[in-house]
Amino acid sequence: MRPLYFYSIIFSTLLSFAGCVSTGKFKDMQQQAQKNDSLYIWAMHTLKTCQDDNNNLNKQKSSLQNQLNSVNSLLTASNENITQLRRQLQDLSAISSSQAESIKNSLDNMSAKDTYLRNLRSALMHRDSFNLAVVMNLKMALGGFGNQNVNIKLEKGVVSVDLSDSLLFNNDSNSYALTSKAKSVLGRLARIFRDQPDLEFMVEGHADSVHRDSVRTDSVRTDSVLYTRDALPDNWDLSVKRATAVVRIMQNQYGIAPVRMTAAGRSTPDRSTRIVITPQLDPLLRVLEHKQEQATPPTPATPGAPTAPATSTPPPTPATPAPIAAAPAAGKSKFPKIAALG
Repeated sequence: MRPLYFYSIIFSTLLSFAGCVSTGKFKDMQQQAQKNDSLYIWAMHTLKTCQDDNNNLNKQKSSLQNQLNSVNSLLTASNENITQLRRQLQDLSAISSSQAESIKNSLDNMSAKDTYLRNLRSALMHRDSFNLAVVMNLKMALGGFGNQNVNIKLEKGVVSVDLSDSLLFNNDSNSYALTSKAKSVLGRLARIFRDQPDLEFMVEGHADSVHRDSVRTDSVRTDSVLYTRDALPDNWDLSVKRATAVVRIMQNQYGIAPVRMTAAGRSTPDRSTRIVITPQLDPLLRVLEHKQEQATPPTPATPGAPTAPATSTPPPTPATPAPIAAAPAAGKSKFPKIAALG
């Protein structure tokens, strides 16, 4: 807070010039002082918000550092065990060749496990670093709309943005026409998505607790699409229309490719529309797929068993595993995906 003598100096100065300054100029000076006070209060509030965000990020950084230290400790202990076992293997001279081969295979398996842990740690750090960067970009782009209208969250490795109904639909429980302020915040989101062309996201539309049974509404025009009366049979329809209104703006006005978006509707009551950014799981999937391939070695032949005669028939080709949630190729679809959620 400003010191008391600061205001006393201003007040005495205004009194000293009150006799020689016109009433209009005096009122202008009062208005300017009020604006300066408001600007000061806003700056202090913004500083407090930035400090809170910085403290939260420092806590997350400390947690990640502790996890990294724990994994490094495990890795160091495993390397020491491997080194000790290798020395013991070199010192053993009275073991059979089959025993030596078994020990060697055990050491190789331990080394493969260490490689798997390193790759998994690297993939997790890549995901967390990417999510933190996305959260920071979103906070910088949407910080001016207030925490009551925009809520940015990072939970269980997934980044989401909740936009209030008052911001998007002016608190109209039957409306799915976006306000001018909604288009402004969606434009800022679109800039982030254009800067990150690999990002995909899903828009979850929600309704409220009002029971709808063929609610009659006036004609609504949203982004060059006209909806006539009797357009809201239930909450499912309202929630999906709200989601498609958002993705339609992102596609038609801000140039976001439809293959990057999914429009979904939930009938559960909520007072916000949620934009969920699809997690970047490709590095983790590659590590897990490589681990699965290594977990099924070929079965060795049993000593003394008869060997099957060789044939000219080639071995069957293993089936290629189906991709997980494969997205359609760019350019094959003109419209975003639409899903109905429970």
